[in-house]
Amino acid sequence: MTDNYLLLFFPLAITLHNIEEALWLPQWSKHAGRFHPTIEKQEFYFALIIITVFAYLATFLAVLFPDNAYITRPFYGFLGVMIINAIFPHLAATIALKRYAPGTITGLFLIIPINCVLIYRAVIMDIVSVWEIAITTIALGVILILVIPLLFRAGRRLTNY
Repeated sequence: MTDNYLLLFFPLAITLHNIEEALWLPQWSKHAGRFHPTIEKQEFYFALIIITVFAYLATFLAVLFPDNAYITRPFYGFLGVMIINAIFPHLAATIALKRYAPGTITGLFLIIPINCVLIYRAVIMDIVSVWEIAITTIALGVILILVIPLLFRAGRRLTNY
């Protein structure tokens, strides 16, 4: 893939998004009701760090091995998951609660545009198909939904140790 360096916009966007969440989401979660369980800073930070490291690793591997479908498909699926994450729960919670949900601005104005451009380029350049992105987005979405509570629990145990 030419212009592999453009993939580096993804870790930049997710880092800024996660910083926004780290600053305000733990406090916001105390009033989020069904949109987010109350979460303490330390356990949330732990989960954010792990997910951010995963984003950097996925990007690093996609840049180094652009022709490896076992790397590129999950990478673009991760981009898809983050697009959905910007809408559900961030935008949905902001609308439903009539109160800003941390991560919405960076989700809407960084994650969605950057990830859509990267996905569009990959499809146009025939790196991945829309179908492959859809499948890996769903698969990674399910995995993250299952793993995030485990990361919160691990973070809680580590900080209480």
